Amino acid sequence: MDAVDAPDAFVIGVDYGTLSGRAVVVRVRDGKELGSGVYDYPHAVVTDALPEDVAGRGADGKILRLPGEWALQVPNDYRDVLRNAVPAAVADAGIDLAAVVGIATDFTACTMVPVAADGTPLNELDRFRNRPHAYVKLWRHHAAQPQADRINKLAAERGEEWLPRYGGLISSEWEFAKGLQLLEEDPEAYAEMDHWVEAADWIVWQLCGLYVRNACTAGYKGIYQDGSYPSEDFLAELNPDFKDFVSSKLDHTIGRLGDAAGTLTAEAAAWTGLPEGIAVAVGNVDAHVTAPAAKAVDPGQLVAIMGTSTCHVMNGTELREVPGMCGVVDGGIVDGLWGYEAGQSGVGDIFGWFTKYGVPPEYHQAAEEAGLGIHEYLTELASRQVIGEHGLMALDWHSGNRSVLVDHELSGIVVGQTLATRPEDTYRALLEATAFGTRTIVDAFRDAGVPVKEFIVAGGLLKNPLLMQIYADVTGLQLSTIGSAQGPALGSAIHAAVAAGRYADIREAAAAMGSEPGEVYTPIPANVAAYEELFREYKTLHDYFGRGANDVMHRLKAIQRRAAGPLLASDAASVSAVEVSA
Repeated sequence: MDAVDAPDAFVIGVDYGTLSGRAVVVRVRDGKELGSGVYDYPHAVVTDALPEDVAGRGADGKILRLPGEWALQVPNDYRDVLRNAVPAAVADAGIDLAAVVGIATDFTACTMVPVAADGTPLNELDRFRNRPHAYVKLWRHHAAQPQADRINKLAAERGEEWLPRYGGLISSEWEFAKGLQLLEEDPEAYAEMDHWVEAADWIVWQLCGLYVRNACTAGYKGIYQDGSYPSEDFLAELNPDFKDFVSSKLDHTIGRLGDAAGTLTAEAAAWTGLPEGIAVAVGNVDAHVTAPAAKAVDPGQLVAIMGTSTCHVMNGTELREVPGMCGVVDGGIVDGLWGYEAGQSGVGDIFGWFTKYGVPPEYHQAAEEAGLGIHEYLTELASRQVIGEHGLMALDWHSGNRSVLVDHELSGIVVGQTLATRPEDTYRALLEATAFGTRTIVDAFRDAGVPVKEFIVAGGLLKNPLLMQIYADVTGLQLSTIGSAQGPALGSAIHAAVAAGRYADIREAAAAMGSEPGEVYTPIPANVAAYEELFREYKTLHDYFGRGANDVMHRLKAIQRRAAGPLLASDAASVSAVEVSA
C-alpha cells in the first residue's frame, strides 16, 4: 500500500535513552510529528547501590554497594515507558487510535538483559533480586574491561578474521565482554540465564511476545560477521565454561532492519493503549535509526547523535578497515551499503558532571538570577572568549575512549589550570575536547579511504550554538542540524512505517518522512586556523596517554579496582563486595 492511499495512518516511535524514554506520534504520509511524551526512568542509572525498592536487602540487612565502573538499570523502568510515554504522546497528538498501524523502538547499545526462557529478567526472580549481575548492564557499564582486554589479546594472537571489522579492538561495553564478566563473577546467575539479550530486542519481545535478534546490534555489538560468531575454540580458550556462550545464551533468529518482528500483543496493547495486532518492527539502536530521520542514508553522510555520549554513523559503498571503529556491518544501517559506526563514550555526561561537581554555588545562583540554566550561563560566558584564551587543553575520556583507542581504562584530564582558571574556562575546554575527539574520528575515516562529505548532528546537544560552531570550526566541515527534536524516535517511526508495509524500504520511507535540516553552521576560516594549532596539542596528549607512552591512567584504574575489590557472588549472602549498614 502506498502512503498516499492512507493519509490518516500513524506510527509510534519510541526512543530509549540513558535516562528516559521518549515516544512520538508520526504521520505516515509525510513524517509530521503530531505529539510526544517523555518518561524518566524512576531508577535512572544504578552506579552506587542496588535500589532498595526493587532489590530489597540481603539476609544480613545490608545494602550492597557496587564497585567502580558499574552502570546498571532496572528493566521494569523500560516497560513503564510503554505504560506512560506512549499514551501521553497519543493524547498529545489527539489522533484516532484506530489509525495507528505500527510501533518501533530504538535503544542505547550495548545494553544487556539476562533473562529466563520466557523473557523474565533475572532480577525479577526472587532469589536473584539482590544480585547485581541479574540486572541490566547499561552501555556505559565498563567493569568488564579486564575481560575485553583478554578477548582482544587472544583474538590478536590467533589472527581472528573478525577483529579488523572492529578496528582491531573489542569494547568492554559489548556483549561478549559483559557476558564473560557475568560468567566469571556470578556463575550461578550465568547458569540460570537462558538468553543474553540486547535491551533493543528485549523491549520488542515485550511488545510482540517474540524474541527476534536485530541485525544491527548483532553485527556491531555481538561480533556477528559474515553469518557467524566467534568460534567455540576461541571462546573455550578464554574460559572453558564460555565455550557454548553463543549456542546456549546468544544465538537466535536475526531480523532485518525495517521488517516486522511480530504484532502487538493484548498485554502490550493494554500498556500502551494502542490497537492489538499492529506491526512491531525489529529493534534497532538509537544512533542507527537516526540516519534515516536525518535523510542521511547515502555514502559519506556522517551523522553524530550527540547526547550523554555521541555515536557517529555513516554508510559507505566499500568495506574498509578503519582503526578504532566500533564496527562495520553489511546492511547495518540500510540494506545494500556498509554501515560504519564510531563513537565517544562521554560527551553530554562530561558537561553534566562538570556542572554538578565543578561549578561553585555562586555560578548557579547567578544563572538563576539571569533566568538561565547553568549550561546556558556557562556557554554565554565561554562564548565571549577568544580561541585559546583560557590556556587549557582537555582529554574527553571521563567515560573512557570508545573511538579511536577503544580503551575504557583511560580517564579525563585537563592541562594548563592555574589559580586564575575559572569554571567557564574549563567548561569551554571540555566542549572543545569533545570536538577534538570527533575530529580524530573524522580523520580516521578519511585516512582509511571512507570519505566524510557531510556532517549532520542530531540529539539534545544541537541546541547549544557555541558547541555546534566549535564542531564546525574544529572539523572544518559545514555542519547541519536535524530539524526534528526527536531524531531517534522519528527514525524508529520510519522503521515502523516500513514494518507496517506502508513503504517498500527504509530509503523510500526516509525520503518521505525524514526531517528537513535545522540550523547550519559554516566553518569560520580564522577559527579553523586557530583550532588547527590547538588540535595538534590535543593529538600530542591523545597519543602520549592513549597509545602507551605513559600508561598512568591504566595504573590508577588498577589501583582503584584493587581497592574496591571485585564483585564475586554465588548468592546474595556471599557477596564479596563492600557492604554497609543502612
